[in-house]
Amino acid sequence: MLVVMDVGNTNITIGIYNGNKLIGNYRLTTKMKRTSDEYGFMITNFLNASQVSINDIDDVIVSSVVPKIMHSFLNGIRKYMKKEPIVVGPGIKTGISVKAENPKVVGADRIVDAAGAFYAYGGPCLVVDFGTATTYDYVDAQGNFEFGVIALGIETSAQAMWTQAAKLPEIEIKKPKSILNKTTTTSMQAGLVYGYIGQSEYIIRQFKEELGCNMKVIATGGLGKIIYKNTDEIDIYDRDLTFKGLKFIYEKYISEKKKKEEANKK
Repeated sequence: MLVVMDVGNTNITIGIYNGNKLIGNYRLTTKMKRTSDEYGFMITNFLNASQVSINDIDDVIVSSVVPKIMHSFLNGIRKYMKKEPIVVGPGIKTGISVKAENPKVVGADRIVDAAGAFYAYGGPCLVVDFGTATTYDYVDAQGNFEFGVIALGIETSAQAMWTQAAKLPEIEIKKPKSILNKTTTTSMQAGLVYGYIGQSEYIIRQFKEELGCNMKVIATGGLGKIIYKNTDEIDIYDRDLTFKGLKFIYEKYISEKKKKEEANKK
């Protein structure tokens, strides 16, 4: 079995694969001050919830955009899962060629999502990840990560409103029935969701116009489903896209490792 983990700014998501089947999907809030024992204990509990033994785990692969927690997090994996985690970063072939001005600063999460989208759905494609920030990343037909846009995330925008404006309440993020609203709560919900639908549609259309081609648009991320349901500009919503990308990168890593071992034997 393979355990795939993505460390994001808001959540750590954990998936458990038995062959090609995702049998467990768990979410943990990202905290800076957890110990390796706390991480290890929680990961072990997730495995138990899926009735998976530590002995059943073949490997662990991790992507992260939060360097500050990685020492404790990786040590928790080593101590409790008895595995040396594979970390997506320099030296790990992803199957995606990053053509950014400085490829080293492109977040591992964006590369993993690009790999998941390209190898699951083909290219050219535009990958939209509705997370702490919302990213729009274009991958061409050859698997080149060419262009990206980074915007404020939906929940981040909502938190900015209720923390910076004293009289605005904390609200549930959902789409009201109409843009015509008479309460503060529904007015805020309308501004967030309708505004974000409009932003997403405009950015997607601008990509298509400036590139002069059509492309599949694949969305992921916790709040992405709300936007997907309310626009025709997004073709596919895949909540497990990051897991698929990590699994593909792992398989490529194992394939490359076997090639090197065979070459060394000759």
